[in-house]
Amino acid sequence: MGARLATVEVRMGSRRRVRVLQHVAAEGPGLIADALARQRVEQRTSRIDLGDTVPVGLEEDGLVVMGGPMGVYDAPRLPHLRTELRLIEAALRDDRPILGICLGSQLLATALGAPVRVGPSKEIGWELVTLTDAGRSDRVLGAAPPRFRALHWHGDVFDLPAGAVALARSMLTENQAFRHGRNAYGLLFHLEAGFDHVRAMAEEWGDELRQAGVVPQRLVENTSLEAPRAAEVARAVFDKWVSLLTV
Repeated sequence: MGARLATVEVRMGSRRRVRVLQHVAAEGPGLIADALARQRVEQRTSRIDLGDTVPVGLEEDGLVVMGGPMGVYDAPRLPHLRTELRLIEAALRDDRPILGICLGSQLLATALGAPVRVGPSKEIGWELVTLTDAGRSDRVLGAAPPRFRALHWHGDVFDLPAGAVALARSMLTENQAFRHGRNAYGLLFHLEAGFDHVRAMAEEWGDELRQAGVVPQRLVENTSLEAPRAAEVARAVFDKWVSLLTV
């Protein structure tokens, strides 16, 4: 029995782990979770919407911060955002791989000292993302085609943080993706979103879509066409990010 327990402890101790911060039910890790599962990485999710607290320190090998309807400027009324910023700062100091999606990318930009502000208009729908020269040669984003369609759903934008590398842009937003250091990535677009994911978002925030001039059912219909192609890009990109956990 003692030998068996020792074997289990070694196996568990050697398994890579990632902390996921999820803010709302409709914006889970999606295709990121699939990449973690493919490479046998343990996913530890903090469901902030269900009352989970944000860890004070990062015990895991990497950090994923998901999106949500709030903004970084909501920290005075949402104290968990301040704790998330401290956790991101700790991960940056320890050089742990970080992946921020939409709100998560804005929090990462804020932690790096870049301003986040309301953009001139909301960018919602399946629109083209174009990689920069640095993006095409990047070891994570470079796994994507030079141009591809991804789901956009944001009203806030950020400046490129000092010392960061711009990786992608869209027609409406100059900074769609960036890397800081070796392995901290912010993606403003939703590459993690599959069909069911987008349908849930459309059901949850239909009023926001209509106010932005987007017909919810039309977005869902477009998703049925675009999501399969985007999933191939997501698989390539997220598999590359997960591989950073071994570096």
